[in-house]
Amino acid sequence: MEAGQDWCLQCGAGAPGSLGGSGAPWRSGATVLVAAVVLALGAGAAAYAALSKGKPRPQVRTATVAQAPPPAAAPPAAATPVNPGTPTTVKPAVPVKPPKIPLTAAKPAPAASTPPAATTTPSSTTSPSPSGGAPSSGESQPSAILLDTNSAATYNPYAYPVGGFGDPSLTIDGDSSTAWTAQVDPAVAPKMAEGVVIDLKTARKLSALVLVSSTPGMTVQVYGANGKALPGSITDSAWVGLTPGVQEKSKHARLKLHKPGKAFRFVTLWISKAPGSSVGTSQAPGRVSVNELELFPAG
Repeated sequence: MEAGQDWCLQCGAGAPGSLGGSGAPWRSGATVLVAAVVLALGAGAAAYAALSKGKPRPQVRTATVAQAPPPAAAPPAAATPVNPGTPTTVKPAVPVKPPKIPLTAAKPAPAASTPPAATTTPSSTTSPSPSGGAPSSGESQPSAILLDTNSAATYNPYAYPVGGFGDPSLTIDGDSSTAWTAQVDPAVAPKMAEGVVIDLKTARKLSALVLVSSTPGMTVQVYGANGKALPGSITDSAWVGLTPGVQEKSKHARLKLHKPGKAFRFVTLWISKAPGSSVGTSQAPGRVSVNELELFPAG
């Protein structure tokens, strides 16, 4: 090498004492070491790739699970009969104070001598006599008229307090353990002036009315009326007396109705006097009861 030259241009060796001359062996070793590390990393990467390729990663599969349809909604339950509200009453167009009402009506015309023929299927059981006594042996009676559930109403032409009356529909519900009741006014007891009216919707010829009461001894009378509207007072001439006023002492009575040839739409069981056991006191007023009413057709 010439003076001042650090490297040999033929072999590349450095001049004695120069940085290149002393560092060449170190640099060659470092180069070899780096190459070995790079080869090792490459071999490791190749091995990992080979292993990953040989064992494929399991695929995650999703499956749709069929869901059962929601249960059908249960049908609504039958309505529980709701307790009836305020009893139906007939408001009068007359003064509140009841007039003096006779306990007996005009004597009705005598009934026809020939008993009316039954218009419905005869009942297999015997019925009580017209006076409410023992039933006639072997005598068949026609079936009672089937009434609508709203056929019965409280007949209150003298505007007694509505709270003093029970539910009139209980008189035609077929259950003798339930009853329409009417409070006995202590101020005028034992006199009374109210009742139960049945609307047949159309005029019918009638032969008898059966009364079931847990307060026997009431003085009652049966009236009939026809027309489109209920008479506003028991003294209205539209009412026709179908029985005389009688004190019915039996719990189960059959009242024979007069005027068998005439048809009536409205029939009223009128109560004019309470039994002594139902009078009560001003602090604890008594009540009368009508448990069941039945109407029977005429021929």
